[in-house]
Amino acid sequence: MYKLKTLSLIFFLTTGLFVSTHAQEISVKTNVPYWFTATPNVGFEYVLGENLSLEFTAGFNPFKFGDTKQMKHWVIWPELRYWLYQPDSGHFFGLHGVAGQYNIGGLDLPWDRFAGLKTRRYQGSAIGVGLSYGYRWVLNDRWGIEITAGGGFARFNYDVYSLGNNGQKTGENTKNYFGPTKGALSLIYIIR
Repeated sequence: MYKLKTLSLIFFLTTGLFVSTHAQEISVKTNVPYWFTATPNVGFEYVLGENLSLEFTAGFNPFKFGDTKQMKHWVIWPELRYWLYQPDSGHFFGLHGVAGQYNIGGLDLPWDRFAGLKTRRYQGSAIGVGLSYGYRWVLNDRWGIEITAGGGFARFNYDVYSLGNNGQKTGENTKNYFGPTKGALSLIYIIR
């Protein structure tokens, strides 16, 4: 927990330096499908040079959906991007991180991998790194659409609880994960 907070603070302070030097080249974005999970989210992207940009996206879901259903979490995705032609348009490749905390349970999802969420609650943290690819379409001087997909490694540390308001702790675990670590279809507003 302490490491996640320290890394987040260092990242915020570092990106603050770029904002003051490149304030005329900032994009604000939101991942539209992420809103369908009741997760408000926002991202900022700063142009660092001719072919580089730095993106920072965060999402936060504080909601509980009844006595046992919840998908509470916060997550951040910092990403350094290399644009093939110029920042803010066309193809890019990225190196991203992912970090967050979650308290999820009581959900009946259609994927077998998450079958335990129906009868248990998982509370913990995750941190990871991955590679991504994306493409941005410029709609006009101020608006754009971007699609991004990425995969990599994440490490999950969590406790397992029974469902209910007074759920009892039934276990704890650590898992290493290889697979998708980023996905977005973003609506973008460009500040120049």
